[in-house]
Order: sequence, then C-alpha cells, then structure tokens
Amino acid sequence: MAALLSYSAYADDQVAPVSAPVASAPAPTEAGRITLMEEDDYFASHDDRHYTEGARASYLSPPVTPNGFWDQPYGFLGDNLPIFGGGDRKRKYEATIGQSIFTPTDINSPTPPGNDRPYAAWLYTGASLLQETKHDGYNTLENAELLGGVVGPDAGGEITQNDFHALIEDSPARAWSYQIHNEPGIMASYEKKFRFEAPVSDNFGFDAIPEAGGTVGNVLTYGEVGGMVRMGKNLAADYGQDRIRPSLSGTAWFDPAQMQGPLGWYVFAGSQGRAMGRNMFLQGNSFEDSPHVTEKPLVADFVGGASLFWASDIRVDLTVTQRTREFYDQQGHPDRFGGINVAFGL
Repeated sequence: MAALLSYSAYADDQVAPVSAPVASAPAPTEAGRITLMEEDDYFASHDDRHYTEGARASYLSPPVTPNGFWDQPYGFLGDNLPIFGGGDRKRKYEATIGQSIFTPTDINSPTPPGNDRPYAAWLYTGASLLQETKHDGYNTLENAELLGGVVGPDAGGEITQNDFHALIEDSPARAWSYQIHNEPGIMASYEKKFRFEAPVSDNFGFDAIPEAGGTVGNVLTYGEVGGMVRMGKNLAADYGQDRIRPSLSGTAWFDPAQMQGPLGWYVFAGSQGRAMGRNMFLQGNSFEDSPHVTEKPLVADFVGGASLFWASDIRVDLTVTQRTREFYDQQGHPDRFGGINVAFGL
C-alpha cells in the first residue's frame, strides 16, 4: 500500500500541467477618416484677391477589400492603362466635395479692370482611387481622380464670400455680376509619387517624395512635376498633406499600420512646376465670351509647413504656399496663401 501511494505521488509530480490555449488579440480594424480643409490668402498675406479661398471636405476609406465592389475600378483601369499594377499593395478610395473662389485684386470696384483676373467660383465633387505599392528601397502612391461640378454663378461664390464678409463686418465684393458664366466642369487627374526614406533613429528620419502627373479637362489642363523633403517621426504613414488641386501632394492617404508608436509629426518643404494648357478661372468660358486674361504657360508653387498627428484619432496640418504669377500683366507681389487641415478617424 505504501509503495502504491509512493508511486501515485511520484506520478502526480511528473504530470505537466495543461494550460488552456490563449487566443491572440485580433488586429485592430482600420476605419475611415474625415478631412476638413480651408485654404485662404488671409492666413498668409492678409490679401483678398486671386485664389482667395478654397474649402473642401473628404472621406478616406478603410483598405479596399480585394475583389470587392470598390476593387473593380482599379482592375478596369489596370487592364486598360499602365497604372495600378500588382505587387505588395494597399488600396483606398477618397470621396470629395469642395468649393474654390477667385477674384480680382480690387473687390471694391463695381467694374473690375479687364487686365485683372475675373471673378470665378468652382463647386465640385468627385472621387480618387489611391494605391500604395511597396518596392525594394522605396514605396509608390498612385492617385487617379475624377472631379465634376459647375463653374459660374451656380457655384455660389458670391454668396459664400459676401455672407462671410457680412459676418466679419467687412465690405462685400461688388462685381460678382461680372463673373465667368455657368459651365459644367470636369477634370481627370493621375499622378504618381515615390517615397524614399532615410531613417535616423527611434522612428525619426528624413524622406524625399518626387512626383509627376497630369490633369485634363475644361476647368484645368496641365502637366506637373514636383517633390518635397520631410523631417520627422512616423513618416511612413502618408505622402504629405491633403491639398486642393492644383497643388503639391493633394491626397488624404494615411496608413496608421505603418506607425511605430502613436505620435507622428514632420516639417516639410517642396515645390511643384506646372505646364498649363488651360485654366478656366483665367481664360474664361470654353464656348462663349466671358471676362478673361492671358495665362502664363509655366506656373510654380513653393510650399512649406508642418503636420502633427496622433495615431488615427486626430491630425492637424499647417501649410503656406507661394505661387508665381499666373497671368500676364499680373500686378503686385506673387500670390501667397495658407492652409489649415483637421482630420479625424471614424
């Protein structure tokens, strides 16, 4: 009996405890993002002229489901054009609505001079298809965008500007009756960005983002090349701030899965050169006579700013843009405007 008890105790000591399997935590689901954007010359120069105000709201989707509904346009374009190829890629789409307003220099004159840019407004909506592809040593971001809307009185530029002036107790712009006439507008754009990163330490580093692309349409037609350099933390999350076209960067792309730690920030500087084929806001309506000036064939933007973001929760961007003269006989200093973006995850 004693021997049996002794064996039993020994056997119990040798039995390894069986632990219940621990389920791994599921990866967090990436949600969509909303970006609210305001560009205004008052932010940077206290002017109220030329490109005087732009407002835009956009929605950036979560990653597109492979072979799902939103994946079909990528496949169609990839089958018919040399874009959106295969590889290690992630896709998102962006939906946009916005308004841009343009005025001559003297908004107090009841009859604006013929050698200054005309009053014009552009109300639009549209969507972008975005694809990031990973390569050895660099990543790329492709953006195919289609915008449609209206230029002219139906775009609501007079109401927006003068109601705001009434709110801040400023005098109204007096010659909106001379604006460009109503005309449906459309723009199709494609651009590709390349991101080359130079890490330093602790998720801090530098990167360079050259880009090239083009836009065709009755509102704007141009080809562009440009680039920016950035210094900061968690640079891999995006390719620069969202901007209103025409502009350097110009997408709301953001990938929190690329962040190492929740805090991200950077400062940047860059430029973009554009060979202009058409600018309705300067040249006037396509098929009827309207106020117009002669645009310059080459225009450049010089841009600087900063971004601060906390994971997917909140982001704030600040930008200042200096734009070279856009038309012949343009008077005064070149245009300068600032931008403020606020983005938040859903």
